[in-house]
Amino acid sequence: MGGLSAFLNRHRKWVLAGPALIFVVAMLAFPLAWTLYLSVTDASGSVRADKTFIGLANYAEVLTDVERFWPAVGRTVLFTVGAIALEVIFGMIIALLLWRPFRGQGLVRVAILLPLVATPVAVGMMWLLIFEPTIGAANQFLELIRIPAQGWISDPDQALPTLIFVDVWQWTPMVTLILMAGLTALPGEPDEAARVDGASGWQRFWFVTLPLLAPTVIAAVLLRSIDALKTFDILYATKGKGGGSAHEVETLNIYAYGLSFDYNEYGLSSAVLIIFFLMIVAVVAVLVLRRGKAAP
Repeated sequence: MGGLSAFLNRHRKWVLAGPALIFVVAMLAFPLAWTLYLSVTDASGSVRADKTFIGLANYAEVLTDVERFWPAVGRTVLFTVGAIALEVIFGMIIALLLWRPFRGQGLVRVAILLPLVATPVAVGMMWLLIFEPTIGAANQFLELIRIPAQGWISDPDQALPTLIFVDVWQWTPMVTLILMAGLTALPGEPDEAARVDGASGWQRFWFVTLPLLAPTVIAAVLLRSIDALKTFDILYATKGKGGGSAHEVETLNIYAYGLSFDYNEYGLSSAVLIIFFLMIVAVVAVLVLRRGKAAP
């Protein structure tokens, strides 16, 4: 028993974390392995139907689909890049405004965090009502300022930008929180030295604060990129099957969902998900490497 106790004490970090690590790996490994298996079969119609190994045929069919797959890739990239860029810009502005103490700061911080409380489906339904073309509050406000009513979510040309706005509205507070934590941890000496040297507020931000904050910014981009890439609920709640009648907001998640649950093409949808998974891994790897280079 003494030897066992000594062994457990020496390796306590693995002993304590081991069960949780094994559970997480098992929960990730099995779905991934099963999806990978389905992606090389002709699984369709029923999950219990006999499956035949067809190699990379599903991947070839998906990668040559210029009508649905590649446009879905483009929308996924556009949605992610657009949302992340705006969230980082607005998150940085709000974080800088809240960085210095002021009267009522606590109430302002609570108000800013309110969008995070609601579920994405509820947020999607709320904005669907606001952007309703005939009775929605958005067009009523435009009428007051003599601007023509817009189609918003119902307009195929405006649906994706409108839903990017909805995502920005909900998730900018999360980016703000991350950046505020980074700003709070910054040393004050470099900024004071730049102030003494006569640097303006913009110069201090651009040449002192932002470089020091770069690892935190990349961490915020990393977290939000993973989440934005796999956005499903807001898009499906507002536009339904296929991302709309013209597939105007059909991202890779909506496309894979439709293949699985609308057309029962499990092999094809699994191939899409594996490709999507590899895209996410590549994005995460690039951002992690960039964060490592940006770290002081």
